[in-house]
Formats: sequence, structure tokens, C-alpha cells
Amino acid sequence: MFQFLFKYPSPVFTKGRFVLLGSWPAWLLVVFILAAMGGLAFLIRHRLRDAAPKMKSWRAWVIWGLQSALVALILFLLWEPAMIVSELSSQQNIIAVVVDDSRSMSIADSDGKTREAAALAALEGGLLAGLRKRFQTRVYKLGSSLTPIKDGAPSQPIAPVEPATHISDGLKQLAAETSDLPVGAVLLLSDGGENTAAADNSGISLDALQALRNRRLPVHTIGFGAEALAHDVEIEDVSVAPHATANARVATTITLMQHGYAGQKATLIVRDGDKTLAAREVELEPNGRLQTEELFFPVGAAGAKRLTFSVEPLAGEENLANNAVTRPILVSDAKRRILYVEGEPRWEYKFIRRAEDDDPTVQVVSMLRTSENKIYRQGISDPAELSEGFPVRPKDLFGYSGIIIGSVAADYFTPLQQELLREYVDRRGGGILFLGGREALSDGGWAASSLNDLLPTFLPQGTHNFHRNPATVELTSAGVDSPITRLLDDKEKNADRWRKLTYLADYEDAGSPKPGATVLAEMHAGHRSLPLLVTQSYGRGRTAIMATGGTWRWQMSEALGDPSHDLFWQQLLRWLVAESPGPVTATTPQRLLMDEGHVQLAAQVRDHQFQPAADAHVAAHIVGPAGIDALVEMTPSEETPGLYHAEWTAEKPGAYLAEITAESADATPQSLGSDVLTFQREDGVAENFHTEQNRHLLDQLSAETGGRYWKPSELANLPRDISYSEAGISVRNTKELWDLPIVFLLLLALPITEWLLRRKWGVV
Repeated sequence: MFQFLFKYPSPVFTKGRFVLLGSWPAWLLVVFILAAMGGLAFLIRHRLRDAAPKMKSWRAWVIWGLQSALVALILFLLWEPAMIVSELSSQQNIIAVVVDDSRSMSIADSDGKTREAAALAALEGGLLAGLRKRFQTRVYKLGSSLTPIKDGAPSQPIAPVEPATHISDGLKQLAAETSDLPVGAVLLLSDGGENTAAADNSGISLDALQALRNRRLPVHTIGFGAEALAHDVEIEDVSVAPHATANARVATTITLMQHGYAGQKATLIVRDGDKTLAAREVELEPNGRLQTEELFFPVGAAGAKRLTFSVEPLAGEENLANNAVTRPILVSDAKRRILYVEGEPRWEYKFIRRAEDDDPTVQVVSMLRTSENKIYRQGISDPAELSEGFPVRPKDLFGYSGIIIGSVAADYFTPLQQELLREYVDRRGGGILFLGGREALSDGGWAASSLNDLLPTFLPQGTHNFHRNPATVELTSAGVDSPITRLLDDKEKNADRWRKLTYLADYEDAGSPKPGATVLAEMHAGHRSLPLLVTQSYGRGRTAIMATGGTWRWQMSEALGDPSHDLFWQQLLRWLVAESPGPVTATTPQRLLMDEGHVQLAAQVRDHQFQPAADAHVAAHIVGPAGIDALVEMTPSEETPGLYHAEWTAEKPGAYLAEITAESADATPQSLGSDVLTFQREDGVAENFHTEQNRHLLDQLSAETGGRYWKPSELANLPRDISYSEAGISVRNTKELWDLPIVFLLLLALPITEWLLRRKWGVV
């Protein structure tokens, strides 16, 4: 119908440029049209007023509009309108036909035909023959790379077995390899699955788009496959920390999406090999909506592990391969040492130490002030440790991963030690936990000290903010979700468990939280609600306040064997030290490599005072499957002191372990430290996910390059419409618009409509 009314196909108008071929200037056309409209308004006003004085004004405006439109159309035609459009020269250009032969194209949709079979049927059903009447054609197959097909016969060499689809890389390769050929357009037959890391299945990479734009190559896409599976549950992503301490309970966030099972129950499971670590039943949200669920699980003994996160299959699922994903995680049993400074003997000190006795990954080194000039040390590694009291050198203090400050006044620490505490958090990246007590927080003068900004709250004024009165505890909304305060996996049961804990008999008013601080638990004392547990990030580290010295009552007053007290303190202190970096911190932007092994390694190296070590010797020792053993030298960054980089390729699928070590560049090198990370290469897995047609990507690709998205049922006009392109060898054609059928219809319709209305209103 469009071409019947407008004579030319739609690409002439969407890709062409409108011009006026007449010799008169365009501004004169505007002047004539405005003059004609004004003159018609004057004549109609006077003539209709004399002929039909009772005629409504809006009817006069309708007649004026119809006459003005007719005059404007005639004047417009006198200026000779036309479209100038670039059109590929016949038989002088090449159309590159790219057929996706990845494994997802083997999926059979509702009609029982695989996507690959539908694509080949479209080509052999007249599309390829229609293209060859106008152009030369070259046929390629696209999987993890782009491969030309000899003789251009697509049916025999193409089979959907490729383990990945790299549309971005393939199109960039096509643009580069045909740079000296007159390629007029690209025709891509695909379901839109994209496994290139840079695109992340959401869009085409910028590099590929730029390569196509530089050639002015339009990409026309033909989409195959259902845009949503009727019955499917898919895990979209799993977020879990790359490191964990042995026997810790780890939090993971699982994102999933479903179609066809809204309101039904599904079971999320975490497995280490055949061993189930945790399972939880969830209710599925409406179709097509991303759903995020939290799951806590015990990570178990130390070692490099490959955990599987899955959702149990539901009846009638069309794709079971997307129900599970794996993630590498490194579990360490290395002890983290915490320095606990306590100003007076009290029950809290005893029970915190006892709770950590059962945690093999945390060692509490304590110094308890028993009198004005005497301290009692426990957990020391040698007799010299803390023999002179609290450390005064960075090298001595920075060896601890966390610090607990109990009922100790601020002036117990010298100005040098106070500055060292600030540097411990800010530069070293350690964690400090402040406890409530008779000489703690505001009662210990911390509000007036130079370390006031370390605290996560604005301390109240005065020195009488420590109370012996009872107070009950309740979690905040943030505390319900926090792994620090998770005594029970079920959120509601966990919140209820906290409300039923034995009351605290002493507490401290910690003031109001600072911006950016998080209150995890509150105390209710009479009609007052006060923050109990407050956390905050500070510099590279973190600080927290536990505004009581009475949690020991949870151990003494609860039922025999109740783990609440010990579990809470183990989780709090693990949080305190978990993110405290060592002198060497190794990272990689991608722990999971999909179908390609290129990995980037980075290491931040610091000396014993945690200053950037810009001249260290850094190397990565990598071991992997099938006896892979490599030593890679890391080079320093030119922009960031102490940062080192390396690139390496994991040739085989499987799990890899990289140990990064650093030594000083002195004449007698000294070890600065080491760190370990894991990564994993998986081949052929990406094609199991997002198996529905990625219409968004295909639309984006065609729109960004000047092509068009086609459905398989719309291909009759594709060989004609694909010729409108500026790529290859093209000519600019002028398409005159004066003889469009729609113009003649308007020239007839406007006066006839006016006459009929005038007759109806009695003003003929």
C-alpha cells in the first residue's frame, strides 16, 4: 500500500535527502504560501459573512484550511520537489550474507523447526536468488569467528555446532577483510545471541559499530527464534565474593528470571561438587521480571573451589541448561590477627576471647590494662610483642588485620599513636571496632579527640552517657539483610530471634549516625531508641561501634548450647578483618572466562608501611588444567604507583590458580608479600543462556548502521530495499515527487471535500 500511494519504496524517503529542483528560492515559496493563506482568510471572512451571516466561525476556518492546503500543494509542486537517494549499482556490488551457526541456532521453536533450518529455508526459498539478480553475494558462517563459505552454497557447510556467537568480533573482522571490496550491505541471519565479553549479550561493541560506520556499511538483520520462551527459568547472574575464610557463612546474591511459572515455588541450591551446601525455596515473580534472592551457605574447608548455583528444574521447562552456573571461590585458612585493647577487666573481654577461640581463622591478640602502668597480654606470638605497650611504629601496628578498642579513654593513646590509628584505617585499609564502656566513646573523651572523624556517629556531649539500665535489641531493615547479624538464614525468623535475645544490662549512648554510616541494630531503653551497632567505610578501611559491654549476657542467660553470642561475634570480627588487604592485593576484572582465555591480572603492591612500592619485582605463577604451569612477569603502571599489570591466555578450559609474589628491588631482595586468586575458563556454556531471540541487539545493530530489522515473513522486498545504500559502488538518483499517486488523490480530495461541506452548510 505504501508504494502504491507514494510510488517509491519506503527506503527512498527514510534514506534519501529532500530537495526542491525549481530555480526559484525556497523562501519565496514560503512567502507565496503565507500570502495566499492571508488572502484566502480575507476573502472568506467577507464573502461568507455576506452570504451566510449566521454561519459558525469554526466552519469558516475549516473551509479556509481546505482551500489553503490546496493552494499550498499546487505552489509546492511548482517548486519541483524530489528525493535524492544513493542506490547500489547493479551487479557491481557485493552483499555479504552472514549466517549464525552457533549452538543456540539448533533450538527448535514452537513450529518444530530449528532456527538454523528456518534461516537456510529463507535463503534458499528465494532470498538468495533475489539478491543474486541484482548483486554479487558472498556467504559467511558466524560462530566464535567468521568463516567464508566456498561457492556461496550455505546449506551443506553450515551446522549449528559452534560453542559461541561473537557477532561484534565477526562484523569487525568482515569490515577489515573486505576493506578493498565494494561491499554494499551486510545481511545477518541470527537469533541475536552475543557472547563477546565487551558486549555482554546486551549490545554490539563500540569498536564493531565504528568499523561498520567507517565503511558506511548498513547491516540488515533477520531475527529467528521466539522472543521469550513459554516455559523457562534462567539464572541470570550470581554475585559471590572471590575470597572467603574457612568454615565461614558466605552470602550470595542470585538473580533469576522466569516465563510461565509466575507464583510457583522453586528451590535454589548451592553445591560443592556433589555436596549440597544450602537450599532455599522461593516464590517466582511475574513473567520476565528480574528477581534477586539472597542465600547464605557454609563455605567449608580451605581450598580453591568451583561452586554450582542452580535452580531445580520445573515441569515443562524448555531449556534446562540455563538452570545452573558455576563460580570459582578461594577459601583460605590463613589466620587474621586482631589487636584487642581493653582498659579494664570485664566480662565482655572474657567472652569475646572465648567466642574467637572456636574460630580457627581469627586470632585475638589482647592487651588488658590491669593497673595504671601494667598490661596483661594474651595471644602474643613472641615475648617481645606488645611488651612496650600499644605500637608506635606503622610496621608493628599494620601487621594486624583489625583492632578492637574497649573501655579505653582517648588520652590513653599519645598523639603519635592516634595519628597511627588514623593511618591504620585510611592508608593500611584495616578495621577498628569501638565498644561501649565506662571509659569508652563520649565518656572516654573520644568526641574531643583527633580521632572523632573515625567514629561512624556524632557522639553526644558530656561524660555521663554510659548507663547500667536494661535495654532490649532489635535489628533495623539494614541489619535484617546484613551477614554480620544473620543468626538464622530466614530473615523473619532472624529478626524475631534478635528481639528475643536477653536484655543488655549496660549500654552507651552513641549519638546519631553520620551520613554514609549504616545502623544494623538498635537498643530500646524505656522510651528511647539508640543505635547499638553502626558501621562505616573510612578511607581504604572501615570502622564500627558496638555501643555496649554487655553482650556476654547472651551467652550466660540463653539456653545451654545456644550459639547466638559466639556466632554474632565471629561474624562481626570476620567482617572487621575480611576486607583488610595484605601488602600484595591481586585482582582480575573477570573471574569467569567464557569461550576465550584472555585474562588480565593486576596487583597493588605496598611496602611494610603500606606505601606504594613503585620499584618492586612482581611475578604471577599460574597453574591450571592438564599440567599448565607458567611464570608471568608483571609490569608497573605508568599512571598509578605500586600497580602492576600482566596479560595471559588460558588455552584450555578449567580452573586456574595464580599466585602473585612481590620482592623489593634492593641489592638483597626482601619479600613484600603475596596473594592468590582463581579464575576459570568455560567453553560452550554461554550458548545455554539467553536462548530467546535477542531482538534488542538486532534492532540496535540495524538502527545504528542504517539497516533494518526484518522478520522471516517480510523478506519479499528485501532484495529491492537493500539496494539503497551509500556503501560500495553507488550512484545518486533523483526521484521526482510531483507525480506521486497521493498527490493526485489530494488534488481531487481537497476541492471535493470543500464542495461537499459548503453544500451541507448551505454556502455553495
